[in-house]
Amino acid sequence: MSPLLATSAPTAEPIRRAARAWAGRRTVVLLLPVLGVGSVLAMAALVWPTARVAVGCLTGVLAGVVGWLLWRIWQEPLSGIARRLNRQHPQLEDSAALLLRPTPELNLLEQLQQQRLLARVPELAAAGPLLPVRWRTEAAALLGLLLLAAGIGWGRPGTAPAVAPTAAPVALHFSEEPAQPAAAPRIRQTRLRVLPPAYTRQPAFSPATPSFRCPQGSQVQWLVTVSRATRQAPVLELGGRRIPLQPVPNQPTEFMVSQPLTATTLYRLRLGAQTSDDYAIEVQPDQAPTLRIITPKAYTLVEFGRPPQVNIQAQLHDDYGLTRARLVATIAQGQGEAVKFREVVTELSAGLAGQPKAATLRPVLHLPALGLTYGDEVYFYLQTWDNHQQAARSDTYLVQWEDTTVQESTLDVSLGVNTAPAYFRSQRQIIIDTEKLLAEQKRLTGAVLLDRSNGIGFDQKVLRMRYGKFLGEEADETIGAATRPPVADAPAEEPGLGSVVAEDHTETTPAAPEQHSADDGHDHGAPPVAPGTSDHEALTAELMDPYIHHHDDAETADFLEPTVKAKLRAVLSEMWEAELRLRTGRPREALPYEYRALRLLKQVQQQTRAYVKKAGFTPPPMPEATTRLTGELAGATAPSRRQQLPAPARQPTIRAALATLGQYQHTGRAAAGSAAALELAGQELARAALRQPGAYLGALRELRRLASGIRAGQPPPSVDLGRIERALTELLPPPSPAPTARPLPGNRLSRRYLQELSR
Repeated sequence: MSPLLATSAPTAEPIRRAARAWAGRRTVVLLLPVLGVGSVLAMAALVWPTARVAVGCLTGVLAGVVGWLLWRIWQEPLSGIARRLNRQHPQLEDSAALLLRPTPELNLLEQLQQQRLLARVPELAAAGPLLPVRWRTEAAALLGLLLLAAGIGWGRPGTAPAVAPTAAPVALHFSEEPAQPAAAPRIRQTRLRVLPPAYTRQPAFSPATPSFRCPQGSQVQWLVTVSRATRQAPVLELGGRRIPLQPVPNQPTEFMVSQPLTATTLYRLRLGAQTSDDYAIEVQPDQAPTLRIITPKAYTLVEFGRPPQVNIQAQLHDDYGLTRARLVATIAQGQGEAVKFREVVTELSAGLAGQPKAATLRPVLHLPALGLTYGDEVYFYLQTWDNHQQAARSDTYLVQWEDTTVQESTLDVSLGVNTAPAYFRSQRQIIIDTEKLLAEQKRLTGAVLLDRSNGIGFDQKVLRMRYGKFLGEEADETIGAATRPPVADAPAEEPGLGSVVAEDHTETTPAAPEQHSADDGHDHGAPPVAPGTSDHEALTAELMDPYIHHHDDAETADFLEPTVKAKLRAVLSEMWEAELRLRTGRPREALPYEYRALRLLKQVQQQTRAYVKKAGFTPPPMPEATTRLTGELAGATAPSRRQQLPAPARQPTIRAALATLGQYQHTGRAAAGSAAALELAGQELARAALRQPGAYLGALRELRRLASGIRAGQPPPSVDLGRIERALTELLPPPSPAPTARPLPGNRLSRRYLQELSR
């Protein structure tokens, strides 16, 4: 007996009625999603016949789960129903369980409460269900599952429209066994229909010939009409698969099948002993889009004074349609190791509305809008997608905005002397020391700051004097010392600690003349010509002047190029300004001059690099006089490599088929197993026919006709055996050349002559 009715108290009848009503409503709500799931499974079994076993298993599991849930609903005890009533209706005052107990077992207070509940329960039942059930979620789930089932049924391959009855049938050539009875069903006509994929936006068409072309992914339908109603359905042999055709509803003599094609293949139809020839379906794959940038060039320099923008013109093309394009620009800002990169993507899909097959895009790169300034660079490329989500991208193009702060000279057409590279690193060290001093400036006293700044200034002076030697400034032999002669009774200053003005701008006291000796390693000009010198001596001094090393002339005391000397003078000027501020305790003001000096030094370093032309190996001339007409042929033959490759796996089957054909030509009889050997060779011939249908498709048809006739016991007399043999022979690799003996002369005298020559 069900727990819903398992009670003997006569007052429990309201509880039992509420329990039955609640269980019925719960059952209906539970079956709503179950109905939707069943619809989805049924539609899946109808659309995918191969998945019917899995669908059956899922249906069994679903039935078991639903049965268990229904058993729980209908086996709910009345005590649980009473607790639900207490939670649902506060008017019952948590006393619904008293209705389940017999009245004699209750005390006086419990009897009074029971009577009150018997009067209240009918009033609550009249206002609505005592235990309402929510059903909105289950109803929404049912609606969604039904829509899913409808979508599966609508999108299945078999739901495509059938072949139009007005489409003209294609002419297929059939061959059949003579032993087939005349009353056997036969294929009368065949209609074809091709449904290209939706992304190609091409209409469905009916090919006029059995062999045709179609886009990749097309759905091809075969509608076959037989002579009479039969249970034996025709079979479509598509490549290596055998697909039985499905009968058309309410049409006992028509059968149909639909298959998607992704690669070029061969097909033929078979019904009993009636077999058609092989026909080819050439599948055209979807090509990736092409993209070509017409302007600008691979490298574009935006010169000063021109508009800071670059006009881009690109041509896009696709065989079915373009859907998206974008411009990807990578911006490079900074110099040296402080270069920063960022990427900016601009969508250009607005110009591809309607998915055109060809389009011309003309985006514009606005350099200031991208955040570029003078000296920055931008690398960009274009990307595009077609309506089959195939992508293509262009090469990367470079646009550079000319830096107006870089000093360049058009007169730098020659190379200067390669100066010492070690000096070029000293200025960088001075900058590092200055920046370190600025970082520690807050923690240093004024005296310490001035002392350290003066020390850096002394290093700057040492470097300035070293570079001054390249310009002929040899007046100061003691680097860092005073340039004026010592004064009596004046205290000697420590080198490097004197005033800059006192060192380098002393004008009141002339500098001591430079002393030279006779063995200092270079020439010295003659002393100034005295007023009483003769004209001959003056002319001689004038002629020797260009060849004399003048220590007092900085313009001619070196071997540097004029452009290099100009930049070195600018370097010395910047170093002097930096030294002036370092000696006076102003390192922050000296830092810009130090950087400019370093930048100019790097330019001089790049300018004075020597260029060495690359040259390959030049073989020595051949000694023609010793090698000509000598008959020496050692090393004259071209090297060759030979490798013995294993025979391909297709050779045994093709050779067996050739042997069968040779035996059949000589004896006119086919040995046992000849049909099987020919069919195995037909598989290799079919693969070759996919690559070259014009060369092998006819031979394949003749081979299959012969194999069908041999299997039936009556080979057809009109088979072109020579065509089959030529096609199979072409599939074999070329034979290796066999050694042959040289013919010897016929008479004895000639043989004797050749023997003497070969010694």
